[in-house]
Amino acid sequence: MSAEPTSITTGLRDRPGSATAAGSAQPHLPDAGRMASDAELVGRLIGGRDGPLASRLALHRFGGLAALAAASPHELDTLPGVGPRGRDRLVAAFELGRRAVAFWPDRSWRVGAPGDLAERLLPEMGHLDREELRVCLLTTKNAVISVITVYVGNVAGSSVRVGEVFRDAVRRQAPSIVVVHNHPSGDPTPSAEDLRLTRELAQAGRLLDVDLLDHLVIGHGRWVSLRALGALL
Repeated sequence: MSAEPTSITTGLRDRPGSATAAGSAQPHLPDAGRMASDAELVGRLIGGRDGPLASRLALHRFGGLAALAAASPHELDTLPGVGPRGRDRLVAAFELGRRAVAFWPDRSWRVGAPGDLAERLLPEMGHLDREELRVCLLTTKNAVISVITVYVGNVAGSSVRVGEVFRDAVRRQAPSIVVVHNHPSGDPTPSAEDLRLTRELAQAGRLLDVDLLDHLVIGHGRWVSLRALGALL
C-alpha cells in the first residue's frame, strides 16, 4: 500500500507580496534601504498597517532618530501604534546599529586624528546612561590594538586610579593611548575634574614611557578633545 502524498502548503505570510496578519506586504525598500527615509525604516521595524503613522509620531515626539534610538523600552511602550513587537524590534535594531558602529575591523585600523576615534565611539557612548572610561591602545603607527573599558559608573577624577588606566598599555607594550569617557548629561564640556585627571594621566604616561595622545569627552552627538583645549601641554 503506497503512502499518501504529503500535502505541502505555503502560508500567505510566506508568499512574497501577499497579505499578512499585520496588513498588506509593503513594497521593497529602494536601493536596499539606503535611500529610504528615517520614517520609512522605523515604520518597517514597527510593522503593520499603523507602522508608517506610528513611525512619524515616534520621530516627532523624540525629536529625531538619535533621541529615539536612545529611548528606553519603557518610553517606547508609551508610543501609540508601536506595541510589544514593534518595541522589541526597535530595541534590537538600535542595539545592533550601536554594536556595528563600535565594532573594530579584523584588519588594522589607524587613528589619523582624534575625530577618527571619536566618530567611531560616538554612536555607542553618546547615549549611555552612565559614565564609562575606555582606553584605546595604539601601535607606533597609531593602529588600534584594542579598546578596553576600564571604569563603569562614577568616573570622577578622584575615583580613577592612574595605574588602572595604564595597566593594559604596559602589559601589552602599547607605546601610546587615547583615553575616552562620556558625559551622560549629553554635554561634553570638560569638568575641572576632567582637566585634573588629564594632567595626572599625561604626567604618569611620561614616567611610564606611554604617550597619552588625547583625552576625549563624548556627549550627545558632540565630543571634545582635551589636547585641542591645551590640557596636555
